[in-house]
Order: sequence, then structure tokens, then C-alpha cells
Amino acid sequence: MEFFGISAPIMGFGMIAAAFAFFAALELARPFRKFPLGRLQRWRTNLGLYAIDTLAVRLVLPLAMVGAAVWARDAGWGLFNVTQLPPWAEFIAAIVLLDLALYIQHRATHEIPLLWRLHKVHHTDTGFDITTGARFHPAEIVLSMAYKMAIVVALGAAPLAVFVFEIGFAVATIFTHGNFRLPSGLEAAWRRLFVTPDMHRIHHSAMMDETNSNYGTVLSGWDRLLGTYVGAARKGQNGLIIGLESYQDERPGRLGWSLRLPFARRRAGEE
Repeated sequence: MEFFGISAPIMGFGMIAAAFAFFAALELARPFRKFPLGRLQRWRTNLGLYAIDTLAVRLVLPLAMVGAAVWARDAGWGLFNVTQLPPWAEFIAAIVLLDLALYIQHRATHEIPLLWRLHKVHHTDTGFDITTGARFHPAEIVLSMAYKMAIVVALGAAPLAVFVFEIGFAVATIFTHGNFRLPSGLEAAWRRLFVTPDMHRIHHSAMMDETNSNYGTVLSGWDRLLGTYVGAARKGQNGLIIGLESYQDERPGRLGWSLRLPFARRRAGEE
């Protein structure tokens, strides 16, 4: 599929790669914090997971979100294919509803034990930077893509809206995991509508009541509306311990360990 004469996958990859390079440069120039494990070890594991995730999705669900939107449009399936909304209203509604769907999904991965076993791979990272946003177990990524494709079909969202949302969500994921801080005035203004790195960093706290908060990735309003918003870390941004309490060691920096974690027997006291 093409947008503006350019292949959608190529355009999407280029935009995400550009965002990654920009925020990586910002992190390297002005890092907010240092972390226990070296950057090289963490990046190797986190980006290794991302490579496996990408391959898994392409093998299991090759249509992905935009392909699902094209299929729904051609088949006449979904809410927006049977309503008469103006294109601009449908576009905005699709973006907002997709973001709500992913808030619900993210919250479910914390509240449903089976899903948490997969999702906690993301939270065991003892650092917090742009590669943390790529650190997901392949099984979770495949389940997540299946869920998102189902939502796209149920909505009958236009392929362009899905493409814009998918790229915007990916860029927001990189940004909100950034190891940098916005100027205080800009941070407060941006947070009124969108998720910021400070807001999402609280979600990666080792304190479980903070971990189980701030589930949004793009819009901050869902957390405020649904009672999961935490505005400030108990120990402040500088006092945050990142990761999960049971895994404050070198293990999360190993690729093999991260892939095996959801299937390992839990010890007493582990999250």
C-alpha cells in the first residue's frame, strides 16, 4: 500500500528511524540519569528484542494494522463503514478511539496475571531510555498486534488514519521513554494533553502502586479520566528506582534471560 506515492512500510520505517535518531542524539547530548547497567549491554538486549519482535509479527500477522484497515474497508466491515461521518470527523474519532483501545490494553497487561507475565519483560529494564520502548517479549507483541488489528476492523478505521496513528504511536513511545527532561514550563503545558517522559517514567518505578499508573502513551487524559493518573513520583524524579524490585541486578541485560522470563517459575516475593 502507498501513501503520497511512497510505500507505507518504507515511509513508516523512515519516520520512526528519524525519530529514534533525533531522540537518541538528545539523550546522548543531555542525558537525565545514569543507570546501573552500561548503555551497550542494555541497548544490545533491548534492540535484539525489537528485531525478534519485528520478525515474529511479520511471520505471524503479515497484514498488520494498515492491512487490516484495507481489508475492513474492502469488506465493508466496522463502525465507520456503516456510518456517515464526514471524513475529518471519522479521522479524528479513529485516532482517539485507537488511543483509548491501547490504554485499555496496557492497563489489562498489568491487571491480568497471564498478560503481566509477558509484559513485565518491558518493566524489568533497570534503565529508562528510548530503547526501553522497544523492549517487549515477542509473544506480547504478537498478541498486541492481533488485538490492534481486531480493533481496527471493529472500527472500520480508514487506512490513512490507522497509518497516522501507528506512526504517531511509535514516535510517542520513543519520546515518552526518553532519558531527558523537558523544561518545566513546557513539560507542564505538554502534559495537559499528551504524555511526557516524566509522566511515563513514574510508570516504570519499582514501587508497584506507581508502576500501576500512567498507562497512556499519547493522550494523558485517559489516566486522568479513569483514575490511574499519578502526577508526581513519591521520591521525586531523581529518587525513582527504575525496574521491578525483584530484578535489580544484571539479569535484565541478558537477551536469553529476557526471552525466558515469562515462562520461568516465580520465586516467593517476585512480581
